[in-house]
Amino acid sequence: MGPYLTRLTFLVALLAGLVVQIQALSPNYLACQLQKDAETSPLTGCPAGTLYVSPTDSRANFQSVQAAIESLPQTGDAVILIGAGEYFEMVNVARSAPLTLLGQLDPSTAYDTAGNASQRNLVHIWNNIYVKDGLNDVQTATFTISPASGENFGNTDFRAYNIDFENRSANYSISQALVTAISYANASFYGCTFASWQDTWYTGSNAHTYVVDSIIYGQTDYLFGFGMAWFQSVILANRACGGGITAWQGATGTRNGAYIADSKIIRSPDANATTPTDAGCSLGRPWNAMAVAVYMNTYMDESIRPAGFTSWSGKASIPDTTYYAEFNSSGPGGDMSARVAQDHILTSDQASSFTLEEVFAGIPEWIDFNYEY
Repeated sequence: MGPYLTRLTFLVALLAGLVVQIQALSPNYLACQLQKDAETSPLTGCPAGTLYVSPTDSRANFQSVQAAIESLPQTGDAVILIGAGEYFEMVNVARSAPLTLLGQLDPSTAYDTAGNASQRNLVHIWNNIYVKDGLNDVQTATFTISPASGENFGNTDFRAYNIDFENRSANYSISQALVTAISYANASFYGCTFASWQDTWYTGSNAHTYVVDSIIYGQTDYLFGFGMAWFQSVILANRACGGGITAWQGATGTRNGAYIADSKIIRSPDANATTPTDAGCSLGRPWNAMAVAVYMNTYMDESIRPAGFTSWSGKASIPDTTYYAEFNSSGPGGDMSARVAQDHILTSDQASSFTLEEVFAGIPEWIDFNYEY
């Protein structure tokens, strides 16, 4: 897979048949993230100028994440520490200067080698809006990054650590309900959880996103967009099957698409008889004729259908101009012998062109490669 992927150490644990290892540690921010005792300032160990948000702590600068973000100037790096708790709000990042959101961690569990992000993370940001009454997809997102009015590009370096983002409105019978909507921005996420049903994750126009050591729950097209999205060592949890896991619009002359590396695809623990995956979930379907989705070194359980990819609703077949590819898929759903003809089964030499450095045309400075998991 090339020098970048081979030099990383991937720690994986199994519990009840599910991948659950979320080490969730950033050496850059861990001292700030760990909860302090009552006699110690919650901002001990934090970068100078860090803002503190908490719905219950009287020492907090703000009670909501959005209020803290709106207080920031448009220039200069900014860090916000979010205290443990439930945040029922919609968060919108419109500043262009770098911003880091840190979820508080419990010192007694931060170093555990078992559990997952939804068990370990103490910060839960959620909303319950879905597409209806004239609302479009993006307007339902719990978390949005986009340019301020009149600006051509949004945040140049956004990072979030150890936060659960969720749209709680949806189930398999309700329409689109986004968790993230990221456009014209560079954004990375570490040890987070993203949960909805349809259209959970959106990487929009001219956006570059990186998600590592995280869990994404969904049903229909739950990774979708126009931009460039890399998912590294994530768990994709199928709550049910609809459309495909990925739905992308590619563009000639770009590598815009969804890239999933060293990851796991499983039947979600909350999938049940009313949200079946028995018919098989598809790895993707083409939102346009140039759609791109590449799976590398990914375990796929029995919830993945043998054909792998499928056509868009109402279309007879997958266009030959799409680029679907797999390398070294494993597990019951990773058998590539019956895949559709449009799925490129890569050799190791061919797969070497799909490292993060190759896809992003260099190593992005906005990614924290010191994150340990």
